[in-house]
Amino acid sequence: MTERMTCDERFIALAEELNYDIYGENTAGGNYAPLIRHHDELYISGMVPRVNGKILYPGRVGLELNLKDAQAAASISAMRCLALIVDAVGSLDKIRALLRVTVYVKSTADFVDLSEVANGASDVFSHVLGDAGRHTRTTIGVYQLPKNAAIEVDMIAALHPSA
Repeated sequence: MTERMTCDERFIALAEELNYDIYGENTAGGNYAPLIRHHDELYISGMVPRVNGKILYPGRVGLELNLKDAQAAASISAMRCLALIVDAVGSLDKIRALLRVTVYVKSTADFVDLSEVANGASDVFSHVLGDAGRHTRTTIGVYQLPKNAAIEVDMIAALHPSA
């Protein structure tokens, strides 16, 4: 059934499944833009797992949070990235390809499953966007992220030329 759905329909269905308000705030927390469009490319600033103004899954992966928690946080961050695209261009069906995704994971020094955490975001992109959701990815373990978030996701997307 999901193959016959549009990207937008899959996005809305996943948002409902995750109990995520896709119409929540996606404003910048400082003097920067959450999204910049340059020709047919969209540059999306880092999104933390914030819903209704609250950081979900705060803390450090490998200490306060386990792998499953971190994957859930990554999926919320990915959904926020997609919500920015909907706000900017009106439809996820306009995405030709995800060019680059970076996932930052605030983790303990001995936590090594960083790529598995990033799969939480990649799975969202693949599910919602289908083939257009395939992407290059870098996952980086970090000491700290804004607002004590465990995960931050940024990305670059390309639009269809007519979008």
